[in-house]
Amino acid sequence: MSAEQIPAPQTDGPDGPRPRRLTYAAVLVALEGLALAVAGVWMLVLGLTGEPDDRQQAVTGGVTLVVLALLPLLAARGLIGQRSWSRGPAVITQVMALPVAYNLLQADSVAIPAGIALAVVAIGALVLLVNPATTQALGIRGPGRGTEEPKS
Repeated sequence: MSAEQIPAPQTDGPDGPRPRRLTYAAVLVALEGLALAVAGVWMLVLGLTGEPDDRQQAVTGGVTLVVLALLPLLAARGLIGQRSWSRGPAVITQVMALPVAYNLLQADSVAIPAGIALAVVAIGALVLLVNPATTQALGIRGPGRGTEEPKS
């Protein structure tokens, strides 16, 4: 097989190549999903092998975090593939992360840096997800666009 026969990686979406903003948003969303998965596995392992106050609560919390990690991970995959459905779950993940970041910032412990990091990532991802270049690359039309009839 020659170099000419090898297909180029698919980076074109509904309106052309994937913008960097969309790629950056996908990376941020994927990082959040990965962090949730790691925290869930950690909590699950500690619940099963450690001495938690309530083993059932630790296991349930760990499983819950692992399942919740699926939403941003699937959304990130959709964003990379320029699927229009993926923006909704990605935005929802960011909106849900903001109160968590706020609660972490209210703590008097090592949770404060985690709250700062989560807030920065969530706000950054939100800005990238609502950017016009991102919505155009995903083929999302704004309110009223594409529904108006031409004026004669």
